[in-house]
Amino acid sequence: MSSQAAGWYDDPEDPSQQRYWDGNAWTDHRRPQQGTRPADMPRYGQPVQHGQVFGGQPPVQPQPQSEPRYGQRLPQYQQPQHAQYGQYGQQQHPGQQQYGQYPQYPNQGHPQGYGYAGHGAKAAPDGQPLSGWWRRVAAKIIDNIIVGIVSLPLTGYFYYQYSQVLMDYLHNAVRDAEAGTRTTPMVGLPPEFYKWLIPGALLGMLVAFVYEYLFLTKKGATPGKMALGIAVRHIPVPGQYAGGPPPGSAVAKRYGFQVGLSVLGVIPVVGTFASFAALFDYLWPLWDSKHQALHDKVADTYVVRV
Repeated sequence: MSSQAAGWYDDPEDPSQQRYWDGNAWTDHRRPQQGTRPADMPRYGQPVQHGQVFGGQPPVQPQPQSEPRYGQRLPQYQQPQHAQYGQYGQQQHPGQQQYGQYPQYPNQGHPQGYGYAGHGAKAAPDGQPLSGWWRRVAAKIIDNIIVGIVSLPLTGYFYYQYSQVLMDYLHNAVRDAEAGTRTTPMVGLPPEFYKWLIPGALLGMLVAFVYEYLFLTKKGATPGKMALGIAVRHIPVPGQYAGGPPPGSAVAKRYGFQVGLSVLGVIPVVGTFASFAALFDYLWPLWDSKHQALHDKVADTYVVRV
């Protein structure tokens, strides 16, 4: 059999079956003689052996898998795509809002449809979270510094003259007190104070109004508000106004309310109540349910974080 070609031949150990000759030696693969039930077919309940084949063909020897060489890229496996889940474990669907995004709250026909944004923060009618009080105060301080510097070419001369009158007034008061010549105290300020103070204050207010008007109507935020990441929005009115940056009339109402309190503050007796009203105007967002100041309520505006 040493020169016999590979194939199935009578098994020299069992004539009732055949055995496979690979050309050099007998293998362990056997099959029954033609016309009988294959001897290697498993009986009912009998486990199949690993590598066992049926049907009379010699088994294919598995090729050893070579390990990757140094620097060879390993096969990439695509990560399975899992379903996205929203808040409270509900599965996300196409077009559904993703977890962590601010929800949009429709106005539903009401001009003041306030809701809640992400993480419990209160939201404005357009879905943006409302600004806190400290951001508004810090932005106001920055804007006042900018306006003071910008208006200085117009107001500098008047404030300089006012400071000279003030220094002369204080010098004369100290001199009279030391000499004991003044017998009746002076009530109010001398007319020379108002001669320089009023024009300087009016020019400063004019520059501040132009500053507010241009930035709020065009961008919805002054440089101070931009630095703190907040902006002014107008309350949408169904069928009339869709919201967004405040119009010129709303800016005039906002600024006019604050200037009015400042002007009333210099009037005797009335100025006391005006000063308290101005203080309440700045503090009102601390306890207001919509984080609005009094000048926001007058102009139908609100301040949001952007």
